[in-house]
Amino acid sequence: MSENLAPLFTERQQGTLPDLLNLRWELVQSGLVRGSFTVEGKHMAPNGFLHAATVIALVDSACGYGCMASVPAGAAGFTTVELKSNFLGTAREGVVSCEARLVHGGRMTQVWDAEAKHDDTGKTIALFRCTQMVLWPR
Repeated sequence: MSENLAPLFTERQQGTLPDLLNLRWELVQSGLVRGSFTVEGKHMAPNGFLHAATVIALVDSACGYGCMASVPAGAAGFTTVELKSNFLGTAREGVVSCEARLVHGGRMTQVWDAEAKHDDTGKTIALFRCTQMVLWPR
């Protein structure tokens, strides 16, 4: 099992969107990430439901942090080239958590799947998939 890099990524996100949304990380390691946030007013859309962009911020950050922890040796970084989300539910309070898993870890691309759930009900809020392009030094 690889080292848990959650404290490092929590420190790195200071002053950025994941920090502003109070995203928390339980586990960040090669191939697997777990994180969450407690629903607050800033996470809501004007209609009183959880804003879709908040959920995307959670799952996309989880996949991105996982990608950073999983890039092949010598890679310079990565960039997202595609993402897709299906929304199946919402939350007005409580904790929303996610788990992101590496499903393809190639030399040039990584594909990540993530699921966001409402912790109190156990219901799935969103299913997410993204493709990351691995960047190499020139």
